[in-house]
Amino acid sequence: MTLAGVERRGLTELRGPLAFVEGVDGIAFHEFVDLVGSDGETRPGRVLSTTEKGAIVEVFGVTDGLQLDASRVRFHGRPMRFGVGPELLGRVFDGLGRPRDALPAPACGDRRPINGSPINPCRRAYPRDFLETGISAIDALNSIVLGQKIPIFTESGLAHDDLAMQIIRQARAPSVEKFAVVFVALGLPRDTAARYLADLQASGSRGRLIAFLNLADDPTAERLITPRLALTAAEYLAFDAGYHVLVVLHDITNYGEALREISAARGEVPSRKGYPGYLYSDLASLFERAGRIAGRAGSITQIPIVTLPSGDLSHPIPDLTGYVTEGQIVLDREIARRGIYPPVAVLSSLSRLMSDGIGEGRTRGDHPDVAKQLYAAVARVERARGLASIIGVDELTEIERTYLRFGERFEREVVAQRGDESRTIAQTLDRAWSALRELPRSELTRVSDAVLEKYYAP
Repeated sequence: MTLAGVERRGLTELRGPLAFVEGVDGIAFHEFVDLVGSDGETRPGRVLSTTEKGAIVEVFGVTDGLQLDASRVRFHGRPMRFGVGPELLGRVFDGLGRPRDALPAPACGDRRPINGSPINPCRRAYPRDFLETGISAIDALNSIVLGQKIPIFTESGLAHDDLAMQIIRQARAPSVEKFAVVFVALGLPRDTAARYLADLQASGSRGRLIAFLNLADDPTAERLITPRLALTAAEYLAFDAGYHVLVVLHDITNYGEALREISAARGEVPSRKGYPGYLYSDLASLFERAGRIAGRAGSITQIPIVTLPSGDLSHPIPDLTGYVTEGQIVLDREIARRGIYPPVAVLSSLSRLMSDGIGEGRTRGDHPDVAKQLYAAVARVERARGLASIIGVDELTEIERTYLRFGERFEREVVAQRGDESRTIAQTLDRAWSALRELPRSELTRVSDAVLEKYYAP
């Protein structure tokens, strides 16, 4: 049993963002803590681990300059909580849930533990409703459904910020009325975070958004709390207020680096590339908060953005993210070099729940056939390009040169689009048919005769 209001004066040791306290009994894991320095400033924190002698406290603030003897630690006897209520929409918070928009704290009807409550697997409802991003490369070939978790794998220097902003501006669910977006910045530079907010303000989307900003110069330990605060707000909107909520987490790699730093400060035995052995379960504790609950109107859809260190898909963070999530959208540097935005690599990307969210009554009846045919055709394009790079275009067969022409038209008319251009799923599928007409009808083997009769003719 934990004791509320227990206070201890003096610290045994300070090690980076960790404070070591001894001589305290009855302390619980993840208990909320206030650390008061000799300067009178209060720094929030939580209990990271406990021993028979005391506890290790993770401090969400700067620990430089603290005096061991003069510091006081106050234990609250409960986990960290965040106030939720309808006034959250339209607000901007810092990484610890404090207002960052120069407005008073929103009125809250309830304060909830930030770790959330695990969803009983038996109560999970299967995601089936289409989420339209307005981006053809995603909607046509990697369709997202409400309640799905699907990351964007990218590299430094690619246009993932532009793509994320476009998704936040344009995302909508045609089958629902109440839709909201929660944007979570994890270790982003100040200018990048400012671009997000300015873009949302200019687009008029601010009223349906909640933003939590942990910036690059904010304390590292705070980065581990920010997504949990944001998901607590998302769970309130989804499962209490009936909203369908899109959560964009940017950048999960920064979150993983923070976890590694805290683990090293604790002296834990490292696993792959120095990351803690519990990296998988920690990421899962975030991603598994997405989904739908039977009998509840709302849903939580997650799009984590993962910057690949050195472009390595086998790096522990993207590798383990892929195990927990339901597909991936991959951005490719070679496609970006050809001047194509967004640089989505069609063959490397996958949405595992796509087949259950498209088709008649959800998108359009021809969508499943079109997607299968496009995948098959793009695979032929890649093979033809490989042959052309070896033997030259003139040595290719006529059908291979036809696929090359299709590939150029597909990238130009379907994949490429302006950053301020939002396409409905009908417009996207019409563009796909325009590109497919570059191929002879005999090559469209993945499309049924009934669909061909209706859509193939110009």
